[in-house]
Amino acid sequence: MKKSALINSELSYLVSTLGHTDEVTICDAGLPIADHVQRIDLALTHGVPAFLDTVKVYLGEAQIEGVIIAEEFKQVSPELHDALITTIEEEKQATGKAISVAYVSHEEFKVRTHDSKAVVRTGECTPYANVIFQAGVVF
Repeated sequence: MKKSALINSELSYLVSTLGHTDEVTICDAGLPIADHVQRIDLALTHGVPAFLDTVKVYLGEAQIEGVIIAEEFKQVSPELHDALITTIEEEKQATGKAISVAYVSHEEFKVRTHDSKAVVRTGECTPYANVIFQAGVVF
């Protein structure tokens, strides 16, 4: 049995196949997902699993160098947005790697997800609780 925290086989496989700058979206329960993009649906019920819990487990396995967030997230759901930014800052400290954070409109964000290698759907029901992670390298 796998020893690390990430035991979901689809998500674990996704992380192991990422190349530099590949993008993965982690989203709330309502974000539309394009038919051509791999969907990893973790949602069980409202709030389960939570967005931030999913982000933390993902970051425990994947090296990132960039983050893309919708502008509306920080305006409409500031508490969860701030918790995400704190988590990203903690990741910077833990890895010693630079991580850029960029903001786009929610409409631009939805279009950008079409280029994601996969979209991971959570049970989160907080508006705009979505993030795109750009894969980095560990060396």
